Amino acid sequence: MKKLGLIVNPIAGMGGAVGLKGTDGEKTLRKAIALGAEPIAPARAKVFLSYLKKVIGKVHMVAAAGKMGEEEAKGIGFECTIIGEAKDKTTPLDTKEAAKIMTEENVNLLAFCGGDGTARDIMDVVGLKIPVLGVPTGVKMHSAVFALNPEAAAYITAKFLSSGLPLREAEVMDVDEEAFRQNRLSAKLYGYMLVPYEAGYLQGVKIPSSHSRSELRNQAAIAIYVIEKILEPEVIYILGPGTTTRTIVDLLDQKKTLLGVDLLLNKKIIVKDANEKAILRYIEGRKTKIIVTPIGGQGFIFGRGNQQISSQVIRKVGAQNIIVIATRNKIENLRVLRVDTGDPRLDEELRGKIEVIIDYNQKVIMPIM
Repeated sequence: MKKLGLIVNPIAGMGGAVGLKGTDGEKTLRKAIALGAEPIAPARAKVFLSYLKKVIGKVHMVAAAGKMGEEEAKGIGFECTIIGEAKDKTTPLDTKEAAKIMTEENVNLLAFCGGDGTARDIMDVVGLKIPVLGVPTGVKMHSAVFALNPEAAAYITAKFLSSGLPLREAEVMDVDEEAFRQNRLSAKLYGYMLVPYEAGYLQGVKIPSSHSRSELRNQAAIAIYVIEKILEPEVIYILGPGTTTRTIVDLLDQKKTLLGVDLLLNKKIIVKDANEKAILRYIEGRKTKIIVTPIGGQGFIFGRGNQQISSQVIRKVGAQNIIVIATRNKIENLRVLRVDTGDPRLDEELRGKIEVIIDYNQKVIMPIM
């Protein structure tokens, strides 16, 4: 019987909705909790495992103790071999120790629920020894070891364990969270892990924006179009992260948070680096629209790096009030746009086609998957 390892980082993703851009470090975790952050990873792990119910009895589950996988697996109905010791408070060392034991147990696949920091911890121990697969539950997730969402992770897992899939070396990336919070993106390649490959189910590594003259001119043309033709008086605009959205604000002689979410009203920034609660408070009873740009190389417009624009925010604003902007270069390298809001029903509602502004008065239709 094939063995499936499971590690859940219970704090992964908690910094997203509260605008902390990650949850690395004890100090950041305490701040996230103080701001009202709630665990994300356990619920995402349960979604992943619920799609794997069909393999119960066909694979042997090896789960990290307590909150790190055991509770989620048993809650879905899996019988498990439990490794490690259940703790109320977990650390990266617990993740590494669980990964070490699972490597020694020769699990056929190690599935982990977390973000880039969790991927780094596991890579430090596992390297290229055993196949791994990330279930995206973090904030950043620049790495290519993650499935698109929990459902896609379950599909890859089931197929790999039943009939097999080819393995490829996938990049493990991470950013300096402290620099990230200071509006500086400092991404680094840390190494590779072996991941089962199934086209259309894995996310790509994040590609940074180009700084070429043509790219900058394209961003400026998009920004001018948005200012002249899109922005309406007395409408709040929720501006997602990115250089393309920042250019809009630059041309308005305002200062945008490059890696955060800001609120714009009457061509003035009224809230900088807003978290989910602040957004919901300011848009209550107000006409609101969302302006986002997809992540280069991945195509996500929601669910990667902008969790402040939560499913609750999106539902309150309405899908008809979502505006997507992207440079030609970015769109040429994307076949589809993607969403992973944490609400499968909302994700399904958002799927379809949407206009993307790619230049002054120029748009293309892109599918959302």
